[in-house]
Amino acid sequence: MTEPTAPLTRLFRSWISSRVDSTALNWIDDRAAAVSRGDKKSLFIAFGLVPRKVGKTDLTLSEVDRNAAEAARPGWSPIGWSLDQLVRTYFVLSFPSTDIESYVRTLDLMFSTGEVGELVALYQALPLLPEPKAHVLRAAEGIRNNIKAVFSAVAQNNPFPSEQFSDDQWNQLILKCLFVGMSLRPVIGVDERANAKLMGMLVDFAHERRAAHRPIPAELWRCVGPFADDRAVEDLRIALTSGSTAEKQAAALALNVSPHPKAKGILAASPDLANAIAAGEISWRTVAAAEAAN
Repeated sequence: MTEPTAPLTRLFRSWISSRVDSTALNWIDDRAAAVSRGDKKSLFIAFGLVPRKVGKTDLTLSEVDRNAAEAARPGWSPIGWSLDQLVRTYFVLSFPSTDIESYVRTLDLMFSTGEVGELVALYQALPLLPEPKAHVLRAAEGIRNNIKAVFSAVAQNNPFPSEQFSDDQWNQLILKCLFVGMSLRPVIGVDERANAKLMGMLVDFAHERRAAHRPIPAELWRCVGPFADDRAVEDLRIALTSGSTAEKQAAALALNVSPHPKAKGILAASPDLANAIAAGEISWRTVAAAEAAN
């Protein structure tokens, strides 16, 4: 039986072969062969040794490489990956997964014993693993992790949460991003997965921050606009008239997409912002940039 990960392992092997020397490639091929036979010991040892064998250089991909990644796994791109993460994922994908329960048990052991770098590689690999529903609880555990690099591996540039998380799990991910000061721009599905319950949670969060005299993350309003109720629209009006540059832009963008009957009128009272949106001069990219500059 052909492994469901075979197209990805072939792609990864081609990328690896052009980025490492012959000594490292021979070691990788030898370890991958043992791993593909179901040798857990070889998997665990090789997984730990990867950085020493290949280094941690950034994984720079050409347009052809990026297109190949999209073809092999739609919606996924190894943005921000490093060479050691690529090789580690190659080993994980090489391990037999025809017995999914055994496969998940093996991964569970790796997750439970992994150090930070290993956990980052494992969580980044989630969208590539077979039987995605078998890994939802593991991914949900990742968003509770207090190590920012590990949380980021789940939350940013990773299609797994938007594809597999329940609304409650998704909402916790978004709320934590804002709580720890992580931008929503690299969160895949941030607009598509917005929901009314999340809107209420974010407005509550904004009120808590305001009551504590703490800044409200401007990107918070991105998930509020499409579902804004009376309370949220009033908050957007306040942000539009008295917020920072980033908050004003964010409030304007949120009001622009809001179906609330008062939204367009509130935005019209700030014609410069309304016109800038129409001209494409304001976007969630400019909001993130303005907030980072503060």
